[in-house]
Amino acid sequence: VRPKPFNVIRINKTLSCAGADRLSSGMRGAFGKSYGTAARVDIGQVLISVRTKDEKCQIAVEALRRAKFKFPGRQKVHISSKFGFTRFTKPDYEKWKAMGRLVPDGNTVKWLSSRGPLWRLIGRENA
Repeated sequence: VRPKPFNVIRINKTLSCAGADRLSSGMRGAFGKSYGTAARVDIGQVLISVRTKDEKCQIAVEALRRAKFKFPGRQKVHISSKFGFTRFTKPDYEKWKAMGRLVPDGNTVKWLSSRGPLWRLIGRENA
């Protein structure tokens, strides 16, 4: 789940029954008590990302299709051409991985460019 709920929703409880004017203070001190949290989401922002094997792709698409009915508004399910959570396409990822230019970094990878110090490039055949 991408967006995090940082915004605090507050409620100013008021009574609406008979005799409420003696108990309620109206809008005086109306900051309210914390009621819950919510996430601010822009139009087109990615809500959920799923990384899966290629043979399990249709199962993940069906799960996201069912989950999108739980969210307000119109949601889209998009299948990326990238490899995992990286910024590389699948053929590029295989090519750079075989050349040793990718370094694992958590759930993504870092790309080693041909620039930089020589100690990083010496001893590599395909650099």
